[in-house]
Amino acid sequence: MAIELRHLRYAVAAAHYGSFRRAADALGVKQSSLSRRIRQMEDRLGVAVFERSSSGVRLTAAGTEILRTSRHLVDGLDHMMASAKAAGRGEAGRLAIGFFTSLSAGNLRASLMEYARRFPQVEIRTVEGARASLFAGLEHGTLDVAIVTGEPAVRTGGAMALWGERIMVALPESHPLAANEIVYWTDLRGETFLLSQRDPGPELGDILLAKLASPGVQPKIVSQDVSRESIKSLVGAGFGVSLTCEAGIGASCSGVIYRDVQDGTGPSRISYAAYWQSSNDNPALAHFLALLEERYPSLSPRVSGSAEPLRKPDP
Repeated sequence: MAIELRHLRYAVAAAHYGSFRRAADALGVKQSSLSRRIRQMEDRLGVAVFERSSSGVRLTAAGTEILRTSRHLVDGLDHMMASAKAAGRGEAGRLAIGFFTSLSAGNLRASLMEYARRFPQVEIRTVEGARASLFAGLEHGTLDVAIVTGEPAVRTGGAMALWGERIMVALPESHPLAANEIVYWTDLRGETFLLSQRDPGPELGDILLAKLASPGVQPKIVSQDVSRESIKSLVGAGFGVSLTCEAGIGASCSGVIYRDVQDGTGPSRISYAAYWQSSNDNPALAHFLALLEERYPSLSPRVSGSAEPLRKPDP
């Protein structure tokens, strides 16, 4: 007949305290119940685990050998149960975050740092990729949340408006505009713009066209199939200028400086949004979304598609 885990737990506690009474008090059970359970275990094993006396109990030779292995089993199962409960509360487990912004500075970096501080037992996995790849990751369940540029759009799942970041122009240090604290879009007419074909390069290209294109006049855009970091290296080498989101200025690049780019209404900005599958019941995701709502409370509320928004975990 199988030995129940609670029988082993009672026996481990009794061996530790040397007394059925003190073990029962520590476990919050009646002494008679603990004593009966241990007796049942001894009957099933066919050996005495404890020697009983008026001064307490002590392990027999057989009991010592039995509990030597039982302690590891009880501790392992207790750890597993504690871990499972923590994961159910969103205090442990994994969170996979997809993005195509930079982590060198900005709000995403700050949000990840705050989340890690609050939930140190949650393993954060980050994936950088194009928008289509990130949305595919959400649908296939390899990502919990994707953070991309643009206003939140209605789609199957959930979406949330996040922060806006200033658009900066990356200039060679020797560029005449480098002496200006603020660069206006009109100052950039005639420049050669180096943009990555990878996200968010195309979106920055759209902004560039909206700001500088006019009938018969198009800005000169050289599209490169390289990373944002390689684009900055080309800027530093004097091949042109580029645009970047504010989050991308945290990583220094030799020969490159950044300036705020504005028009008559002030700084130009690009917005960010978070997307997730509403069927995703990962409690760690619920905590991350709650943190984002806490950090950016004045922005738009969540937008849902055909599914219901993710329910927050119970406290």
